[in-house]
Amino acid sequence: MGSVRAVLIDIDGVLTVSWQPLPGTVEALREIREAGLAVALVTNTTSRTRASIARTLAGAGFPVSAGDILTAPAVTAAHLAEHYPGARCALLNSGDITEDLGGVALVDEDRGGGEPPDVVVVGGAGPEFGYAALDRAFGHLQRGARLVAMHRNLYWRTERGLRLDTGAFLAGLEKAARVEAEITGKPSAAFFEAALAHVGVGAGEAVMVGDDIESDVLAAQRAGVTGVLVRTGKYLPQTHRDASGTPDHVIDSFADLPALLRDLRGSAQQQL
Repeated sequence: MGSVRAVLIDIDGVLTVSWQPLPGTVEALREIREAGLAVALVTNTTSRTRASIARTLAGAGFPVSAGDILTAPAVTAAHLAEHYPGARCALLNSGDITEDLGGVALVDEDRGGGEPPDVVVVGGAGPEFGYAALDRAFGHLQRGARLVAMHRNLYWRTERGLRLDTGAFLAGLEKAARVEAEITGKPSAAFFEAALAHVGVGAGEAVMVGDDIESDVLAAQRAGVTGVLVRTGKYLPQTHRDASGTPDHVIDSFADLPALLRDLRGSAQQQL
């Protein structure tokens, strides 16, 4: 499809909502696969492992495997291994993602005792983000621990509507402890570099499809990737109007992506 060789796709709000396929998304992904394009599902989801996500999506009919999925936890594990090798890490997250944090030395804070953690790692928000847990993380930061967060999303969409996410809690921790978190998932440039390396293409040969105009689309565009915003999931007209930039393309849903890619192919051929 023209100069496009790979498609980076957010999952939640783009392909699914509450893990249920949005209309036409299974068929659209199959069409993209059949066109010979490389595909990577790039997600800040921190409630499930890559293998679990792949099983759920494949069970719904999506042509994907665990090898197609790049998660914020997996990128976080690589970041910690590179920048904090051997560090003791306290994880605050909703969901079991230890399988994707291979090599990370996690501290069992429920048992107490032992040396304090070197790094506080913050994943996705949920019931675990109560006062005691946040206050404990604040204490570690006051004692000099570094702060690494998988993302700073403020909310996400479920079948019950928008739900509060990590960014709301992270901003408070940063301000109270007077530190700035290192972000490993979207919208960090390192995440998109990892995604491009995963599919083996350059930034100019990829498109990123997302429902979060800032973290998915504009962040990808800053990395040189063509951005495509979908009007599903967490998309809100107000956030679109108030965004810090303009998406390269806007479509109603992921089901419309194959047609957009065909249009891009036609434009590329006309320029040759």
